Amino acid sequence: MMSKDAAYQIVHDELLLDGNPRLNLASFVCTWMEPECEKLILEALSKNFIDFDEYPATHDIQDRCVNMIARLFHAPLAQNEQAVGTSTVGSSEAIMLAGLAMKRKWQQKMRQAGKPYDKPNMVAGSNVQVCWEKFARYFEVELRQVNLRDGCYVMDPEEAVKLVDENTILVCAILGSTYTGEFEDVKLLNQLLLENNQKTGWDTPIHVDAASGGFIAPFLYPELEWDFRLPLVRSINVSGHKYGLVYAGVGWVIWRSKAELPEELIFHINYLGAIQPTFTLNFSRGSSHVIAQYYQFIRLGIEGYTLIMKNCQDNAQHLAQKLKETGMFNIISKEIGVPVVTYSLIKKDRKLYFTEHDVADRMRQYGWIIPAYTMAPNLEHMHVLRVVVREDFSNSQVVKFVRDTKKVMDFLNNEESVSSTLCAPTQDQGIHSPLDHGYHSDGHPQVKHEQLHPQINHEQPKKTIKEKWKNFHWRKSTEARVTEARATQPKKIKSSTGGHFGGRVC
Repeated sequence: MMSKDAAYQIVHDELLLDGNPRLNLASFVCTWMEPECEKLILEALSKNFIDFDEYPATHDIQDRCVNMIARLFHAPLAQNEQAVGTSTVGSSEAIMLAGLAMKRKWQQKMRQAGKPYDKPNMVAGSNVQVCWEKFARYFEVELRQVNLRDGCYVMDPEEAVKLVDENTILVCAILGSTYTGEFEDVKLLNQLLLENNQKTGWDTPIHVDAASGGFIAPFLYPELEWDFRLPLVRSINVSGHKYGLVYAGVGWVIWRSKAELPEELIFHINYLGAIQPTFTLNFSRGSSHVIAQYYQFIRLGIEGYTLIMKNCQDNAQHLAQKLKETGMFNIISKEIGVPVVTYSLIKKDRKLYFTEHDVADRMRQYGWIIPAYTMAPNLEHMHVLRVVVREDFSNSQVVKFVRDTKKVMDFLNNEESVSSTLCAPTQDQGIHSPLDHGYHSDGHPQVKHEQLHPQINHEQPKKTIKEKWKNFHWRKSTEARVTEARATQPKKIKSSTGGHFGGRVC
């Protein structure tokens, strides 16, 4: 045993190594809520959501949230009709439930028709989130993917319909691509599938993965038809912990009507004190995030959500414009979509000795966490950076982010300009460039020195260490080691990039 203070301090100190959530621009997940809502979360931490009989008010709150979201998505409901849906721990669970319901409906239909029902498939773009790959693998559904192409970073509806056959249980449309934030054209997909269904006699439905865009489109683009206004949209998932403005731990799945949710998937239990239906992959879970979602709905309303989403959109557009003005980046994301800025280095007419991964790595030294990644299959040659603009990413932070980006680019460009001076090996001094060790600190492979600098004449006159030092701008973090090295010469000090410098340390 140990004292509670000691245990707290140990865990607290361990967590100091984590990044700052507010500066984590890689994540769509909400990182700020009002103190009043945090107080409600703490008050409900000990409530097990599944105990409907013990916590009836919490269950009623979930039903109200389901009704609000269903009507926000234009579900065809009568005035006092209860919507069909449930809360989940996130969109991944919501997607599993929606996909499972569609698979089971398809199996029932094929069984009644006396046809094989052992080879279901689904169609989606190659830009789908990994949870769809999990669904396909876990529930034995063939995933047919529409590859993206240069200039088109979302699923092409016409190509998607070509992959549909009698065994297709659903076509997934994404409202807010993980890669670029762009909305897929659900209306066109609905029209093409209607025509295909009429021609073939099939009934291929659409599921909309609105994890990121479900709380964006109704407020910023109310005229955009992507939801239950389209007849083939049978279910929609949305993440409450993204632009629903709740901390991580809540998602929602909504069905068009009771007919879309097979009764055989609903379990009725009575060992918690009363007969209650349940349709989730989890059982016990906390109530806090459902309560927090309800707080946000009644606190903000349509007006509040609209103002917040508009502010996010304005900040995203401002950031995109400022990055474009630097002349160093291409903006890949679209203005219409989730407030995300996806961008890449401009490489035309110049040869760069660093990549987007180096930019992301260097930005961490200023506290910013941004992802660098390759695009979806068929576009792996594209490397991009992405900034997710959330409610707590203010205009002043946009200014600071752009300022730090310029500093990073100046550093990398300066490092590039002197690399030709120091990359050439000398016989008496083992000095190397950080570009010469084969890999970045994040494991990203680099081109060998001879490929990077074919123009260097390796027979050039030797330069002294002093002359090389004058032209070499190194990281500030090594200043202490330079002083130490001068005092302990001729020891070799291992560099931060994994190599060794001989003689005087740079």
